[in-house]
Amino acid sequence: MVDELPEQPKEIKPHLHGIELGTLLKMCKDTKAKKITTFLANEFSSVSINKAREIVKIAGLDKNKNPNEIGLEEAKKLIESFKKVKMMAPPTDCLSPIGEIYIKKGLRKETMMLSPEFISTDTRQPSVFSGTPFMVETGIVYGGNLPKEERVEILRFANRVPLLYQEGGCVITEVIKDIDWRRYGLEQKGGRGIPYGPAIILVHVASVNIPFTSESKEAIAHIDEIKKEIKLSLQQCARKMKAHLSKKEKKEKVKNKFLLISKILPEIARKSAEMVGKPVPSIDSIISQIMNIVWIEDEITEKNGMLESRIRIINYKDSSQNFILYAEIPDKEKVTEISPEPVEMKEKVIKWKVSVKPSEKIEYCFKLNKDSYDFEENNLYISGINPVNVVGAEKWEGEE
Repeated sequence: MVDELPEQPKEIKPHLHGIELGTLLKMCKDTKAKKITTFLANEFSSVSINKAREIVKIAGLDKNKNPNEIGLEEAKKLIESFKKVKMMAPPTDCLSPIGEIYIKKGLRKETMMLSPEFISTDTRQPSVFSGTPFMVETGIVYGGNLPKEERVEILRFANRVPLLYQEGGCVITEVIKDIDWRRYGLEQKGGRGIPYGPAIILVHVASVNIPFTSESKEAIAHIDEIKKEIKLSLQQCARKMKAHLSKKEKKEKVKNKFLLISKILPEIARKSAEMVGKPVPSIDSIISQIMNIVWIEDEITEKNGMLESRIRIINYKDSSQNFILYAEIPDKEKVTEISPEPVEMKEKVIKWKVSVKPSEKIEYCFKLNKDSYDFEENNLYISGINPVNVVGAEKWEGEE
């Protein structure tokens, strides 16, 4: 549930890409334009008069030809020329997308009792089928108390309306079945079919004319252009999920190693001290030598309607470490507090200069206002230090 009404979609002209031959011929016969170039510029979306002349030239037609006189063969040439000309994507103000922020907000609200560990979303640029613009939005919820042994739950939407029946006959389900989810951390027999695991998959298709399979409007037809966009969007979400799982697995391995060492070495030190009748020595430096890493951990919590991100750095190396820490943010205007003072804050990143002694623990923190629903997970990066020696952050590839 949200407190804001969506923007009212606007009427739009058809787009050249994907227009069908019969539709083009009918439009040519019905138009009042006297020139083919004027017809293309006035009757279609995202077509300027110069672009119309380019299309007509490629088709080998007279730019002054009356569109009412266009025959079957000439229409076919126009259709072919449409494919050869680079066109602007259709405007989005004719569509009613949910929006990534509201998808995340809705998924978080509906799964709150299940405490999911990760939510990713993606929105594709508008595309076209049969001259009709559409766009795809997707989301994946993973982990927490979601059932691990059951097939994933699929949430299908068309123009914000849930599709509750005929799941098997829908292009959304077909695309989900065709993706090899094993590459992204879910179980799937033979690399095809509905995957199993602690996840929820959401797909929303927005269009001025949803191609339903029947008048009941419960499933979307198998249109190649729609199928392609759903697949690309889901794969983008899945890559984010895989990156999260890989980072989690790497941290878990190092954490287990640390817990093992931190339990065994103090016991060895205590027993040895008893045997020789001396005080128990400090073993922090020994643990640092064995671990030989800089450990970075983080957590995001919600307090008083604000999001608080805490980043802790522990130096398990035997020498001081100096490097730059970068933390991605949704928008610097949403940041309300930072501690300690950063070296720099750009539009999408906070930059700190870190200096940490052996066995020292330091903490960095920033707070975001209540509108930051798109902030789910810290993306941390480092420079000025070998990334092999750091757990919890990736190498910074941007400008220094």
